[in-house]
Amino acid sequence: MYVARVLLNGILIVGEIAACAGIAWAALHHPWLFAGVTAGAAFAVGAGLEIARLRNEVRFYFGRETLSAGGLFLPVVGLMEALFKGLLAAVAAILTFAGTDHSRLFFIAIAFGVTIYAGVAMLRALSIGLGASPARWGFFRLGAPLGLLFSALIAVMAAYQVIPPTSVGQIGWSIVWDMPKIPTVEQVSELLFQIKQAFDGFVVTILSTVMAERWARIVAVLISVNVLAGFVAAFYASLIAGVVNAVERPAEK
Repeated sequence: MYVARVLLNGILIVGEIAACAGIAWAALHHPWLFAGVTAGAAFAVGAGLEIARLRNEVRFYFGRETLSAGGLFLPVVGLMEALFKGLLAAVAAILTFAGTDHSRLFFIAIAFGVTIYAGVAMLRALSIGLGASPARWGFFRLGAPLGLLFSALIAVMAAYQVIPPTSVGQIGWSIVWDMPKIPTVEQVSELLFQIKQAFDGFVVTILSTVMAERWARIVAVLISVNVLAGFVAAFYASLIAGVVNAVERPAEK
């Protein structure tokens, strides 16, 4: 029984890693399809979760239970919130992966896969230790911490020049000489990433005049647009952790 349990855990860990790597690969090689699937799946999964959350929280917001029984108010609000989160996830996916620098995108995908796996590990620990629901906790609570982790990984890669640094002069040259009259979304996304990176560097430079550089880098990580990718990572982490829980429960009986 013990040996079977160890083997199952090993298989599940390999499956988690493979799923994270597969999602990162799909985002890298098929960013538009990935964004569309992410938007649809986030809406489909999130609609029921949002409505259920509102029904549990209605007394906190309104102080009475009249809205929890029937009516269209809560379902409509829940669907709108799920739609917004699905669209936000799609936009974050496009901004993260629809670029033209393939070497940069490769390392971005690695950071994204690591972030998803970290989310799966967090959700598994919370599920085993506290009985947390991966879908509920991951969809509602894990986006921000995973976003900070992803932003920190990108900042470390930029600091060690794994991802080449970008200057304002390079951005200006690219806009004037390299950007066509009607740029593609990939070209715009690449430019936006360069602007984000330059802005993060600018924040570090300015804040370093009033605080230690290491604290300035931490602040830059906190306010970086890269944090948005954490909401996409959290969604997929919740799906993977939920599947692992579903597989593990019958084996425990």
